[in-house]
Amino acid sequence: MRLTNLQMSEENKTAKKKCGGKGKAMFAYGIIQLGSSVVSALALTAIALSFCSLKQESKVFNECVEEIQSTGKSSSDAVRFCNGGK
Repeated sequence: MRLTNLQMSEENKTAKKKCGGKGKAMFAYGIIQLGSSVVSALALTAIALSFCSLKQESKVFNECVEEIQSTGKSSSDAVRFCNGGK
């Protein structure tokens, strides 16, 4: 039994319709993957920038402790003072 061109064309159309949903799902999956990668990159950038400010803050704190220690106070008194204590 031979299939005519019209019958083969109809079979191809139904096969494409069955795969159409998979193509849309894969496209959506790709977009979601790309979006999550962008979010991850932004989060890592924010973390890196927060480390820079933390480094600067610790430098200022250490300078404060050294300055207070140079006046003759103990390390614990210097740390307490630089943390806002009396």
